[in-house]
Amino acid sequence: MRILGYIPHPLLKITVFKMDTRLTVKFETANCEAAFKFRADDYLQSIDDVQRLVDAPFLAAVEKMVARLEQEGAQALARVIPDKPEDFEEII
Repeated sequence: MRILGYIPHPLLKITVFKMDTRLTVKFETANCEAAFKFRADDYLQSIDDVQRLVDAPFLAAVEKMVARLEQEGAQALARVIPDKPEDFEEII
């Protein structure tokens, strides 16, 4: 697998990979990542082709999905690690 390139975005790190006949587009934030795999064909082979694929509606859907994944992860952590008040020594 090799990196074809990156697609600039203000919130997400978007990396495009190519391996054999597949292109993978990975979207990352600090806490989660999502990847989409596409079969390379006559219409989808280069980083420019992928940039056209990752248009505004696609990005809006991915941003919504990533926000939901982050929320689910935070809720799972909250179930496992409940909020605990800090135990500080009493200062007189």
